[in-house]
Amino acid sequence: MPVHRSGSAPRRRPAVTGILLAALSLLFTLPAHSASAADVPPRGSAHMGMGVAEHDGRHGTPVPGDATQTEGVDVSSHQGNVAWSTLWNSGVRWSYVKATEGTYYTNPYFAQQYNGSYNVGMIRGAYHFATPDTTSGAAQANYFVDHGGGWSRDGRTLPGALDIEWNPYGAACYGRTQSQMVTWIRDFLNTYKARTGRDAVIYTATSWWTQCTGNYGGFAANNPLWIARYASTVGTLPAGWGYYTMWQYTSSGPTVGDHNRFNGALDRVQALANG
Repeated sequence: MPVHRSGSAPRRRPAVTGILLAALSLLFTLPAHSASAADVPPRGSAHMGMGVAEHDGRHGTPVPGDATQTEGVDVSSHQGNVAWSTLWNSGVRWSYVKATEGTYYTNPYFAQQYNGSYNVGMIRGAYHFATPDTTSGAAQANYFVDHGGGWSRDGRTLPGALDIEWNPYGAACYGRTQSQMVTWIRDFLNTYKARTGRDAVIYTATSWWTQCTGNYGGFAANNPLWIARYASTVGTLPAGWGYYTMWQYTSSGPTVGDHNRFNGALDRVQALANG
């Protein structure tokens, strides 16, 4: 019969200690994983330019008071009910309002924002936040047009804008190759034009466009460029575009954070609205 000596019990402690350490290690890794998941915003909360400062930084603002450019703003549900008369009195003359995202979200403040800007005298349009990882470009263009993104020849309505930028919910390029991204954008643009008769505006940042489309230049001939860069100058434009139509230059402006400049006087804004 084997003899159990009093000194044999401690030999089992290293195994028990190892198990406890492994359990504690697992426990302490869980909060970090949960925090990472919590950093992902809820679907529908994306808005124009939300990734610009993080990816491209801030490098000043343009010189104020350029008479050859016209001040504008862009808004989403984050702004709630907007004080349009305050913006009008500050010199803002055009606006874009988020209408949709993917094929799953519509802006609950769209009516107040879209009609409110029109009622104070602004020329206004709607934009769609693209999510190429959820549904096709054609499906999202149709959803956009069906939920506020249409166009009418009233002299006060700008063509719809496609907001295509960093993915706030995952991989920057939405899990698509550069050629797949170009195809997705083309499907959106072609469907939008077929539905409305207008070429949509493309809102993007040069660095994202280069990374995710391979700096594709094939849309420049027909689609106006709305460039995002928070700096004193607009910087390098994506391939194909020799000039920008609109420039989002800050997300920290007065009354409404996102401020823009139209590359031309008010009559050029009206010309884009008229088609």
